[in-house]
Amino acid sequence: MENASKALIMAAGVLIGIILLSLMVYMFTNFAITSAEVHKENEQNQLNQFNSQFTSYEGKEGLTIYDVVTVANLATENNIYYEHPQQQGINNTSKDNSYISVILKNPKLIGYNNNHIEKGYEDTRNDTYKQQIAKYYNTLIKTALDDVVEKQDDPPNGPTYKGLREYSCNVEISEITGRVYLIEFTAKQ
Repeated sequence: MENASKALIMAAGVLIGIILLSLMVYMFTNFAITSAEVHKENEQNQLNQFNSQFTSYEGKEGLTIYDVVTVANLATENNIYYEHPQQQGINNTSKDNSYISVILKNPKLIGYNNNHIEKGYEDTRNDTYKQQIAKYYNTLIKTALDDVVEKQDDPPNGPTYKGLREYSCNVEISEITGRVYLIEFTAKQ
C-alpha cells in the first residue's frame, strides 16, 4: 500500500510537471506571436510615416517650385543615406530598392524638363556635397522664378497678377517594398 501511494504521488508530480511545461511552451509561443505582430505593426507605421513625407503633396493645390525643391531635397537625403547612385534617364526608376526619383515636367524650364532633379550618393561624395546640392537647387529656383505666369482672379473682370507656376504631384509606391520610389511634378498650364 505504501508503494502504491508513493507511485501515485510520483505520477501526480510528473503530471503537474508536464502541465507546467505545457503552460510555459504555450505562453512562450503566444508571446512570440504577439511580439512579431507588434514588430510588424511598428515597421508598417514607420513605412507609413516615411511615405507620408511624399504622399502629402499628392492632390495638394498651389504647389510651387519651392515644394518641388523640398521634396527633391528629402529624396536626395534618402538617396545619400542609403548610398544610391543617381538614376539616369526618365524611365530608369527602380521599384525594388529605396532610391527615390523626383521628376520635374515643365517645358519652360530648359535643362530641367522631364529630368530627375534629385541627387544620388555618387553625385555628392566629396566634402562639399551640401554646398553643391544647395547651389543646384538654388539654380533650379532661379530658373523657375523666370517662369512667372499671369493669373486671374474672377476672370474676365477680375484683377490679373503674376505668380509662380503651379504644379501637380503624382506619387508612386512600389508594390515590392511598399516605399515611395517616384514623385512626378507636372507644371500646370
